[in-house]
Amino acid sequence: MEGLLIHAVLRELGKELPALNLGLAFPDEGTLAVLLKGRTGRLFNLVLRYRPPSPSLLLEEGRLEGEPKTAFQRQLHARVRGPLVGAEQLKLDRVALFRFAGERGFVDTPPSVLVFEATGRNANLLLLDEAGRILGVDRVITKEVNRYRELKPGLPYTPPPPYEKLDPRTLTEEDLRVLLGRPLKEVIRHVDGVGQELMRELAKRAGLTPETPLDEAGLRKVHRALKSLVEDPLLRTELSEELRWRFAEEEKEALRKPLLEALERERRTLLARLGDYQRALERLEEAEALRQKADLLLARLKEVPRGKERVVLEGFEGEPVEIPLDPALSPQENAQKLYERAKRLEALAERALDLIPKTEARIRALEEEMARVREASLEELLRLSQRPRKKEARLGLRYTSPSGFPVLVGRNAKENDLLTRLAHSEDLWFHAQGVPGSHVILKAEGKNPPLEDLLFAARLAAYHSKARGERQVAVDYTRKKHVWRPRKAAPGQVLYTGAKTLFVEGTLPQEASEE
Repeated sequence: MEGLLIHAVLRELGKELPALNLGLAFPDEGTLAVLLKGRTGRLFNLVLRYRPPSPSLLLEEGRLEGEPKTAFQRQLHARVRGPLVGAEQLKLDRVALFRFAGERGFVDTPPSVLVFEATGRNANLLLLDEAGRILGVDRVITKEVNRYRELKPGLPYTPPPPYEKLDPRTLTEEDLRVLLGRPLKEVIRHVDGVGQELMRELAKRAGLTPETPLDEAGLRKVHRALKSLVEDPLLRTELSEELRWRFAEEEKEALRKPLLEALERERRTLLARLGDYQRALERLEEAEALRQKADLLLARLKEVPRGKERVVLEGFEGEPVEIPLDPALSPQENAQKLYERAKRLEALAERALDLIPKTEARIRALEEEMARVREASLEELLRLSQRPRKKEARLGLRYTSPSGFPVLVGRNAKENDLLTRLAHSEDLWFHAQGVPGSHVILKAEGKNPPLEDLLFAARLAAYHSKARGERQVAVDYTRKKHVWRPRKAAPGQVLYTGAKTLFVEGTLPQEASEE
C-alpha cells in the first residue's frame, strides 16, 4: 500500500478522533478490525490487513466478526483498550501509528500504540507501550534477517531506515526540476508516498505516460497532477483514446522486453555450444595425429629414452616426428596417454555430429519465437509472461526425521555452502568430525528435537562422509548461528563453536527415504 493512500485514510479517520473503541475482531490470522464510534456518531471499522505481500489499511462500514486466532492476536485483544486518540504517519512512509488511551477498571489497562508497517513483503504489525517498547509483534525480525533493526518483544521500536524525498504536500514546481529530461516514472525515486500504482495514476492525470521525458510543460502538468493526487489519490481517472493507446504500447514493451531478453540469453548460450561442437569436429585431425604418434612410440620403444620431455623419431614415411612426453611415465604409458587423448577427441567429435543439427534446430525455433514476441498483442504477451517457469532443481538431498522435521544434506561443496548459509540461525548443523563430508541441516528453527531426531541427522552426516560404513563415527552438531565460513575459505569450509558430539554408525538410517 502506497504512502499517499495511507495518508488519505488517516486524513478521513482524523475527522472522527477521538473515537470510542467498541471492541476488536479478527476475521483471519492476518487481519485486525477495530470497531469505532467517531465523534460525529459514525460507526465504522478500522481494518488492518498486516500479512505480506499485500497489506492494506481501510475504513469499512458494518460489523466484522472473529475471535483471536494467534498468540499475538490474543495479546492485542487483551491490551488494545480505550478510545483511539491519535493516528499519525511517519512522513509519507508506509508506516502508521495508532494510539489507544487504555482504560480504567478492576485491573487498569495502560495506553498502547499499534504500529502498522504496510511495507509489502516486509509488512508487519507491532504492539508498543507508551515508552515505545515492543510488547508484541506478528513477525519477529532478528539481526540475522535485518542488520539495521530487530523487532522482538522487550526492545525499543526502531522505525524503517530514514530517507530523503520531496513531500508532495509542500513541493513547488521548482523542486521538480530534478526530473527535467527524465521519464515520468522516475517520480517514484524523488517524491514521497508515490509507488508504481500511484505513478501510473499520476501519469494519467497529467496526460502523459510513464516513459514520457519531462520538459518544462511536462513538469507543470506533473506538479498539478501531484497536488490533485494528494487531495484525492483514488484510482479512477478516465483515459483519452490516444493516451489509452500509448499506455497499451508501453505496457506491451514492458512485457516484451524481459521475454526477448530471456530468449536472447538462451540463443547466445546455444550459439556458444554450437561453436564448441564445431571446434570439436575440427579437432578430429588432431586426434588422428595423436594416434599416429602413439603408434610410432610403440614401434620405436628402444629408441625412446626415459625421463625426457620430448623425443624426435623417424616417422613411418621417413620424416622426423617430434613427440612431447611426460618424464614421469614410461614410453608405453606415454603412448597409452596419447591414445586416451585421441579417444576423447573422437568421442567429442562423434557427440558433436549428433548435437549440431539439434542445436541448430533449437536456435531456429528460438529466433522464430523472438519474431512472434516482437509482433505479439497485449493479450498474447500477458499469456506468455504468465507461463509457469521451469521448476528449479532442489537444493540438497531431503529427508524427514522420525518426529517430522525436514533434514537437508549437501551433495557437494557448493551445496554445503548454500545450505549452511541459507539455513535459519536456530537450525541444527551436523558434520562428521575430522573427515570430509556433507553439511546436514536439521530444520529445527529454535525447537529442541528429541534424541532420535538428533541421531537420525547424525547418521546421515556420517553416511554422507568419508567415514561411511565405519562402526563408530563422531559427529559434531551445533546451532547454525555458531557456524561461519572464514574469509577467503573455499565453499563448504567452515569453523564452528559450541558443538556437542554424537557417536553413530556410518550407515543410512533404516527409516531414511529420500523425498
